[in-house]
Amino acid sequence: MDRIAFDYTRQDAHGDAGTAQAWAQVPEPVSPLLAQTLKAEAAELLKAKGAVLVAHYYVDGHLQDLALETGGCVSDSLEMARFGRNHAAQTLVVAGVRFMGETAKILSPEKTVLMPTLEATCSLDLGCPEAEFAAFCDAHPDRTVVVYANTSAAVKARADWMVTSSCALDIVNHLKSRGEKILWAPDRHLGRYIQEQTGADLLMWQGDCIVHNEFKGLELQLLREQYPDAPVLVHPESPRAVVDQADVVGSTSALIQAVVEGQAQRYIVATDNGILHRMRQLAPSKTLIEAPTAGNGATCKSCAHCPWMAMNSLRSLIECLKQGAPAVAVDEDTRIRAERCITRMLDFTAARKAQAALASGMGAA
Repeated sequence: MDRIAFDYTRQDAHGDAGTAQAWAQVPEPVSPLLAQTLKAEAAELLKAKGAVLVAHYYVDGHLQDLALETGGCVSDSLEMARFGRNHAAQTLVVAGVRFMGETAKILSPEKTVLMPTLEATCSLDLGCPEAEFAAFCDAHPDRTVVVYANTSAAVKARADWMVTSSCALDIVNHLKSRGEKILWAPDRHLGRYIQEQTGADLLMWQGDCIVHNEFKGLELQLLREQYPDAPVLVHPESPRAVVDQADVVGSTSALIQAVVEGQAQRYIVATDNGILHRMRQLAPSKTLIEAPTAGNGATCKSCAHCPWMAMNSLRSLIECLKQGAPAVAVDEDTRIRAERCITRMLDFTAARKAQAALASGMGAA
């Protein structure tokens, strides 16, 4: 197979994984009729294999629909981790990017974890190589290591805690209350937001998401002036100039909830546009406006979509189920060490949820 010139700052141990390579593998959209045929075939294969499909909000809408129609899950990375661990199926099919499949395997080593493609990676993962991150940790042994979910199994193996955007604030506040200083990786924008919200002592790795990093503050301000009645919904992986204009800052699940429960009739959305599929399903009467990723005169005013997420397709899912491959593998030593930080997060968030439910019940009484 011919190599495509690497066009991102890093590559990982799996070889070339640049955005040009990813876009070259993104399939053409399928017609609604063909999509129904492919979904029916995939559903039969899921049933025959005793498999369950776990999909992220950013992947193709047909895959999201298929997951829901077949008893699977469409969610953010926190709920994907919970669902895969707790579901009875012995084969998990993860439609997303590689770290999501690795997380599923770490939590369920006895299960087969398949992905439509293992080449779907993440710029945050690529931008935080294991050896360099280990050296960073070694240089600051007094700090508690907190890593975002968007990292490799090897990086998680070095961490004390894993977080997602939906639980990072609570966990960092918890660590701050215990007087702990934090080494944070890899997203610098999310880290800055967490630091400002909590006042915690964070030493940050300087990574970013190629999608969220492209949202533009000035152009968002102009868009807000054009639609003054539209609340701005922003994922915290975005730059400060964008986050500072937000009415709601939160995880993918939180942004969907804001649209569903909000009173406004239109919303400006600053995250990967794959999320719009589920938003439109849950709030069909609302108008969704994509936040700008480019300035005036650009060919594409908003091109906010991850090329690696876009590599997932119905056809690659079907092939994966037929072949029983590619399967996610994590060596056992790495898996055991990485499991600790993920389980710590899941236990913490479960305890917080139980506490909230208890408090709500006491209030009702």
